[in-house]
Amino acid sequence: MMKPFFLSTAAAVAIVGSAASADEIRVLNWQGYGTDLDWSVASFAESSGHTVIHEYFNSEQEMLTKLRTNPGAYDVVLINAAFTPQAQSEGLIGPIDVSMVGNLADIPANMSENVDLNAGGSLHGVPWTWGLTSFAVNTNEFKELPTSIEVFWNSDYAGKVSIRDDALEAVQFAAIATGQDINDIKDLDAVKAKLTALMPQIKTYWGSENDWNQFMAAGDLEVATFWSGSASRSMAAGLPVQFIVPQEGAIGWLDGLSIPTSSTKKDAAHAFINWMIDPEFYVKWAADGAPASANSKAAAALPDDAFNKRVLGDAEVVARVQFQRPVSTENREAYLALWQELKAAQ
Repeated sequence: MMKPFFLSTAAAVAIVGSAASADEIRVLNWQGYGTDLDWSVASFAESSGHTVIHEYFNSEQEMLTKLRTNPGAYDVVLINAAFTPQAQSEGLIGPIDVSMVGNLADIPANMSENVDLNAGGSLHGVPWTWGLTSFAVNTNEFKELPTSIEVFWNSDYAGKVSIRDDALEAVQFAAIATGQDINDIKDLDAVKAKLTALMPQIKTYWGSENDWNQFMAAGDLEVATFWSGSASRSMAAGLPVQFIVPQEGAIGWLDGLSIPTSSTKKDAAHAFINWMIDPEFYVKWAADGAPASANSKAAAALPDDAFNKRVLGDAEVVARVQFQRPVSTENREAYLALWQELKAAQ
């Protein structure tokens, strides 16, 4: 296990520059999503002799395009499990050498054996972080916390409800509300009817964590869909909100770290991935509002009052999660058309 030394980036680079075996690896990720933390990059450089350079994407489609059009440019890439099979089928990412990722032993089977991360019959994405899309409520307005997703359709909260302006998320949210599998929606008419009934309740749509926080702080909302990691940060910042995982369930997502087939720095890439799932890295990152770790030792090392241990560490909560799987182009287009129709009629 690597021991972090919290040097400045400049100091780390100076040390690495003198190391004969040093490799520069390039990581493709969302900006500000864990891998590019200054203290972590510096610690990894000090411990391993490898510097880390980042490039960013703004959507999964942009990420795939970058991998397709820039062979050899990246050594590690963050891919949501729902997109890993596509990247694998196109030959954009290769299998992980599990013997080079020691911390993988601490990732439970329900994560490490995820069918999408194991696209092609072998591990192509090391489980890294996961989280939920569910909802949060303004605790100033609720004497008792709701336990059902049906709170969104309660007329008591008309004009104080919000969901994110995202077609896939809206459809999957309504699928849960109608008792359906988000990855195998059989009755899209029922989803449409449920969303149609929701529209009069909605005050506004939100698009970013900052939007959500501003609406809630201003008292404009009483109940709104939200992401677990964002809710953790909002609660830590003092907003009077509580994250709810209702009895009907919630949408789950799982992110993995993969190695492009065209990488020429695979040893260093494996070392970086091993550091990213190390409990020592995660516990420090979690203090800044990280998503839940796929590493059980990392999760267990959190303080008992930590959101990701108190809420997402509950086995009963995890059992209610429906993890997203790949969505066909045909279904995406159908969901988008439905969502646009509903908004236009509002």
